[in-house]
Amino acid sequence: MQFTSEHQDLRRTVAKFVETELDPYVDEWEAAEEFPSHEVFKKLGDLGLLGIKYDPDYGGLGLDFSYSMVMAEELGLCACGGVPMAIGVHTDMCTPALNRFGSDHVKKNFLAPSIAGDFVGCVGISEPGAGSDVAGTKTVARRDGDDYVISGTKMWITNGMKADWCCLLANTSDGQPHKNKSLICVPMDARGITRQKIHKIGMNSSDTAQLFFDEVRVPAANLIGQEGMGFTYQMLQFQEERLYLTASSIKAFDRLIDLTIEYTSERNAFGKSILDNQVVHFRLAELRTEVEALRALAWSAVEQYVAGSDVTKLASMAKLKTGRLAREISDACLQYWGGMGFTADNPISRAYRDTRLVSIGGGADEIMLGIICKLEGTLPGTGNRARKTD
Repeated sequence: MQFTSEHQDLRRTVAKFVETELDPYVDEWEAAEEFPSHEVFKKLGDLGLLGIKYDPDYGGLGLDFSYSMVMAEELGLCACGGVPMAIGVHTDMCTPALNRFGSDHVKKNFLAPSIAGDFVGCVGISEPGAGSDVAGTKTVARRDGDDYVISGTKMWITNGMKADWCCLLANTSDGQPHKNKSLICVPMDARGITRQKIHKIGMNSSDTAQLFFDEVRVPAANLIGQEGMGFTYQMLQFQEERLYLTASSIKAFDRLIDLTIEYTSERNAFGKSILDNQVVHFRLAELRTEVEALRALAWSAVEQYVAGSDVTKLASMAKLKTGRLAREISDACLQYWGGMGFTADNPISRAYRDTRLVSIGGGADEIMLGIICKLEGTLPGTGNRARKTD
């Protein structure tokens, strides 16, 4: 991937934002189990950072996807995972389908204020009985005249307590599970919506909710694209979500290794620094190499995506590797911090808690493996299961 001067300018802008507008308040937000998303998003919107890849007619910058991933990578510098995740939900998870397939009506009413930072968005896919199994969602939106009437519940919704609107996946017909779903923009102040906060073991600064929809009436004009295409639209959104999760983790991983090198070089035991033990500095070198390999995979996928290629397999591989490496790095670094690594306010223990989600959210590791196997033709019914050699 060749980075332009515009890419580098964007990097500096986002890095400065993290340094001045996020990191000084992270400890406060972590303790409160929320951050002032409307205030933070408005500042991001004023800088043009919430619509980097979106249509200028609705306030976006009209740049390609690589610029959005530069922002994601720099957000990885943040001293917690919750705030970058919340921003990513807004920029790369609830709005891609809206920008790509939405009518002028929904773009004006939901995309434009989201890009400006006036709205906070969330994406309503998962349910208590349907997480990675998107086709198994049960929420229903039945047509009643010029409206949809929505009933059901959504679970583990990032930004859910404060969101102004939700990109909701619901069943709009009784057809096949992959063809009966639609994406609908739902104003979160609509009558019949209630929210319940979910407490988590990590990502504490990001508010997470269970949402209940009890005969919620919204205009049918809030439909994104075509009725019945919601599953397909969401699968496309997942590619950008998974690449965001990868890109936003790379510098976070580097940061954990940097902090561990610094700490172990200063901590002495048995007459020498912890870092002077070969088992430690060899392991950290190995982990740094893994991060570089992930960076190469991520930017290769981004470059191909910008060029118009289908990167489903690469995005799935990147997401899988990110989740696995998150656990490996946070666990190894915590070990070298010893007892200090087990204290609640330590940056390594925070990462240990936060990054565990990467192997679950946006499609679990097992789902990524299934996608990769399907595209490799190694699942029953998907092609040759073994290559024969002469």
